[in-house]
Amino acid sequence: MARTTTLPTPLPRMLRQIRGWVDSGVRLDDDPRRAGRIDWLRAAPFIGMHLACLAVFWVGVSGTALLIAALLYAVRMFAITAFYHRYFAHRSFRTSRVVQFIFAVIGAASTQRGPLWWAAHHRNHHRHADTELDPHSPTIYGFIWSHAGWFLTPRAFRTEWERIPDLAKYSELRWLDRYDTLVPVLLATALYGLGVLLAHLAPQLGTSGGQLLVWGFFVSTVVLFHATVTINSLAHRFGSRRFATSDDSRNNALLALLTFGEGWHNNHHFFPGSARQGFRWWEIDLTWYGLKLMAMLGLVHDLRPVPAWVASKARK
Repeated sequence: MARTTTLPTPLPRMLRQIRGWVDSGVRLDDDPRRAGRIDWLRAAPFIGMHLACLAVFWVGVSGTALLIAALLYAVRMFAITAFYHRYFAHRSFRTSRVVQFIFAVIGAASTQRGPLWWAAHHRNHHRHADTELDPHSPTIYGFIWSHAGWFLTPRAFRTEWERIPDLAKYSELRWLDRYDTLVPVLLATALYGLGVLLAHLAPQLGTSGGQLLVWGFFVSTVVLFHATVTINSLAHRFGSRRFATSDDSRNNALLALLTFGEGWHNNHHFFPGSARQGFRWWEIDLTWYGLKLMAMLGLVHDLRPVPAWVASKARK
């Protein structure tokens, strides 16, 4: 009698992938050969957000929708640059546990994953910048992959806990990191509800639930994501190099404006420990100005400055 072989069903893996949309703690335990390939099923919400932007042709536009989209871009960009990056990843200033969590929640609303994932990944990037171990080096992997492709792989979904022992002790951050998609879902729901309320109470504004959802959440979030990741893709290819670093980081004034100071990337790679990335007075760094204001209000403290010796290392 011929022996029959039972093939493993893909259903359990698919269910885990779908569960991964809301629980980043799900481990797929995939074949290592898949770890560096795009996981299209788990990436479906990311792709869906982009497709949802096309709904602008159905919901229309209003000044209210554009204003809310711009405000949410600015607030969330500051949370990413000041807290996800300069605070969680580099510990370049200090703050209270309450403020730490508030801005972690705002950062999570950006759909750029949780604060612990972000910090761990970014620390790994600095350790291996523009080598084969850097998952988003445009020099090695090209523009498209360094811009977004790496973000959608099983390897990239994992939080590297071994890189963040200083942050993993906070239970609220661990919870937020695991269920980070809850925050953007709540934001999207709130925007839809606000739009419905405004349509009822202030119809002269010309907005609606669908309009605020599309512009305030989908369009604003997608633009925010792509502006943020230009630092991975474009700021390692285009711009000037003031400092001789071992990577290809560059200073780019346009990207600095879009990302509230992150575009001074060669500065940052030379001395990543500073809360300020625009090292010179004319290098606009909106995040640094915001942190200085927060320090005046007593919300943050011990902002790490740019040491005096750094200027002597600049290329003439």
